[in-house]
Amino acid sequence: MKILLCLVMFFLLLNSFTTAQNLIQDSCKKAAASNPKIKLDFCVKTLEGNPQSKTAKSLADLVMASTKSASDKTTSLKAMADKILKGKKFSKDSEMPLRDCLELYTDATVSLNEALTNIKSRKYKTAKVGMSAAMDAPSTCETGFEESKTPQKSPFTKDNDVLSQIISVTLALTTMLK
Repeated sequence: MKILLCLVMFFLLLNSFTTAQNLIQDSCKKAAASNPKIKLDFCVKTLEGNPQSKTAKSLADLVMASTKSASDKTTSLKAMADKILKGKKFSKDSEMPLRDCLELYTDATVSLNEALTNIKSRKYKTAKVGMSAAMDAPSTCETGFEESKTPQKSPFTKDNDVLSQIISVTLALTTMLK
C-alpha cells in the first residue's frame, strides 16, 4: 500500500513539474513574440531557474515569480551601489551617478513591490504602471555614467541589462493577463 501511495505522489509531482515547464515555454514564446527586445532563451532560463516559477500553475503565478525576481535584482543592485559608495573607492566624477543609481534602484524596488501587491489583488493594469516605472531605472543609471563630466563605464552595466530583460519579460507576461 505504501509503495502505491509513493508512486501516485511521484506521478502527481512529475505532472506538476511538467505543467510548469510547459507554462514557462508557452508563456515565454508569447512574450518574445510580443516584444522583439525579449530573448526567448533568457526568458525560459530565468523562469526555469526560479523555484517559484517551477511550481507555477498559472500565468499569474509566473508573473508573481518574475516580478519578485525583478524586485530581488533591484534590491541587489541597490546594495551594490551602497557598498561602492560606503567603500569610497571611486573617482570623484563617479559619486553623482552612483548616488543617482542608488536612488533609482530604491525607487524601482518600491515600484516593483507595489506591483506585487497589485498582482495579488488582480489589479494588473496598476501593476504594469509600477513595472513600467521600474523599467526606466537601468537605462537612466547607465545614462548617468555616460553623461557625467568624465564619461565612464558603469559598474552595473551587465546587471542593468539583466534587470531590463527581467522587467521586459514581467511586463509582457502581465499584459497577457486579463
